[in-house]
Amino acid sequence: MLWKRQVVETTRGSFELFFKGDGEPICITHLYSTFNETGDYFADTFTGSNSVYLINLRETGSSVRAEQFYQLSMLETVMDLEAIRRALGFKAWYFAGHSTGGMLGLVYGIYFPDSLTGLVIVGAAARDYTISPFCIYHPDHPDFQRMQQLIEMLKKADLKENQRKALTRERTKLSLYSPETYEQNFDKPIKKKLSKVRIEFFNRELAIYDVRSKLPYCHSNLLILCGKYDVQCPLEFSKEINELVPNSRFITYDKSNHYPFLEEKQSFSRDIHHFLEGEAAH
Repeated sequence: MLWKRQVVETTRGSFELFFKGDGEPICITHLYSTFNETGDYFADTFTGSNSVYLINLRETGSSVRAEQFYQLSMLETVMDLEAIRRALGFKAWYFAGHSTGGMLGLVYGIYFPDSLTGLVIVGAAARDYTISPFCIYHPDHPDFQRMQQLIEMLKKADLKENQRKALTRERTKLSLYSPETYEQNFDKPIKKKLSKVRIEFFNRELAIYDVRSKLPYCHSNLLILCGKYDVQCPLEFSKEINELVPNSRFITYDKSNHYPFLEEKQSFSRDIHHFLEGEAAH
């Protein structure tokens, strides 16, 4: 079943989103992915229990363009999400983010905690994660050079579909606990693209990104999840978030890398639903 497309007019411009599911509303996005009607693996985790709003951020899909580069920053992006929430008529909603989507979620939780029913952060960090030698984006990591090559090739606008698919497969396998399980984990006809302009802006912002001092003010109900062998945002960064956010909950997946929602799907879904059901009960 395809996701339903919707364009929302807000005070900050028009934004494209895709909707699926029933229940309490939850916002899901990623800093530089472009979504479409085929949806998203991470977002699919929530469609059985929530009304999921998968957002194309500024400069992605059919959403409004950026008139100034600063509009691509995390804080400006969170303000866009707030405008979307208000336009949809929600007093509050959940936010769930994986990887850079999780980093965006932390900024959301810091500056607009009253707008969030709850916050789910998966495989993320509160500061520049590339400083860790366990991170695949650190020059000392054995797969660093190949990952950089793959990222640059995927930015090319003239890539044929079969080329993009092969490059994406190889890139993703580098972040799996068991690379041989790629086909069984990524078995849906989901197609996404990366926004070159948003990636380039994020790479600059990452150099100064550090919200650790503000995390004690993140009063949202926070669930932190991470694969034990995450090579993109290593486990140490999730532990750090848990230590700095009062009353946050933290779960580690011992047979996962960067995709615990696929690599340990059953356990991950159970933990997510327990969290969501618990918050709904409150």
